[in-house]
Amino acid sequence: MPDLYAYTDGACSGNPGPGGWGVLLIAREGDAVVKERELSGGEAETTNNRMELMAAISALESLSRPSVLTIVTDSAYVKNGVTEWIHGWKRNGWKTSTRKPVKNAELWQRLDAARGRHTVEWRWIKGHAGHAENERADALARAGMAPFKAKV
Repeated sequence: MPDLYAYTDGACSGNPGPGGWGVLLIAREGDAVVKERELSGGEAETTNNRMELMAAISALESLSRPSVLTIVTDSAYVKNGVTEWIHGWKRNGWKTSTRKPVKNAELWQRLDAARGRHTVEWRWIKGHAGHAENERADALARAGMAPFKAKV
């Protein structure tokens, strides 16, 4: 069975502003790529964090059956949120430790539901640091944002 990786990224022009998300799904057997799939989308008025979340959500929701995969993100917000902070938020009724509502709670809840079907390892990498797959995910995110950017 191949190893499955989802490289995810979000982009925003202004924050808030038009934004996009991108996903590069890669199935590998050893060093060989056996299948690739690209996903992207966007919104007219959003934030970078929302687009980072949408990339991870879209990767998980695109899988038709329960899978074992590694999600690679350059967003510490997504990685730390899903591996550390979410447990306290759920325990506190989607409130932060300072009792304020969790920002983007509906997307965190959607991500939590989507990951429940899968076995996911979350991996953070530095963005814009020459990681080929992350650069492709970034290009997909920018392409997803393009239809929503004001034409000059």
